[in-house]
Amino acid sequence: MLKPPRHYPDLADPQAQPRHTGIASCFRTPVAERLDGVDIGIIGVPFDGGVTHRSGARHGPRAVREQSTLLRRINAATGVAPFAARRVRDLGDCWIERPYALEEALEEIAAFYRDVVAAGIVPLSIGGDHSISFPILRALGAAAPVGMIHIDAHCDTGDDYLGSRFHHGAPFRRAVEAGVLDPKRTVQIGIRGTTNDPGLWGFSAQSGMRVIGIDEFADLGWQAVAAEARRVVGDGPTYLSFDIDSLDPAEAPGTGTPEAGGLTMREALRLLRALRGLGFVGADLVEVAPPFDHGTLTAFNGASVLFEELCLLAEGRA
Repeated sequence: MLKPPRHYPDLADPQAQPRHTGIASCFRTPVAERLDGVDIGIIGVPFDGGVTHRSGARHGPRAVREQSTLLRRINAATGVAPFAARRVRDLGDCWIERPYALEEALEEIAAFYRDVVAAGIVPLSIGGDHSISFPILRALGAAAPVGMIHIDAHCDTGDDYLGSRFHHGAPFRRAVEAGVLDPKRTVQIGIRGTTNDPGLWGFSAQSGMRVIGIDEFADLGWQAVAAEARRVVGDGPTYLSFDIDSLDPAEAPGTGTPEAGGLTMREALRLLRALRGLGFVGADLVEVAPPFDHGTLTAFNGASVLFEELCLLAEGRA
């Protein structure tokens, strides 16, 4: 440490120093160049080659990291102190060497995550567009398919679009087909919006996924929805995927495919906190697109969701 504290010993911990200081690693955690000695690895995936319309999510990891420096060490609502409980490290970015070759790029991501999983690290990922979830699931579900809690405006179980089956509207269909995601242990929450095809998300229901649209969410309330999610995934290994467009555009304007009438940030936080104790093996936050953001609102809310996911993973490792 080039500048050790002279008056306040607690400031020897960089996370306790003033939040406007230091290098903007995620939550101001140490940056790790190696995979040993890590329990939970935070990984940026700056890739939006699977976007079908508005690009920009490739800039999401950097923006979310910057806003994450505003957050502190302890979750005041739950009492969870993830950095004290687990060795949390920022593993940097899974940057893509050949981003213009979509399927090769997704294979690059899968190869990176296979190394992370083989090292016994639980990955917490920052996208990037939602196509990145498929290669991550390929690594996590290689031995046996995992369940999933998926919070989003869209089911992302579409098929071919303009000649590609590997875009951000299809990762979970591809994951089921690849045998790495168990559809009967999958719940999708907050689905809404317009479509050109009435059967666009038909694969979700046909494969056995539990789909909770935004109207049902509003009628049931976050507590009942959380209980239903727990019922669906059970005690087995479970992935958590949070698309920022699940939030109402008033609270997350910076995303590629906004849909009116979404979750409030308070509902999202309460929902996530009600999922404590499940067998989470990884999580992601995707689709933050800073070019469309206002006052860093979306990136900050994304960082806040990421912290709740980190707390769930920290308890899950226990």
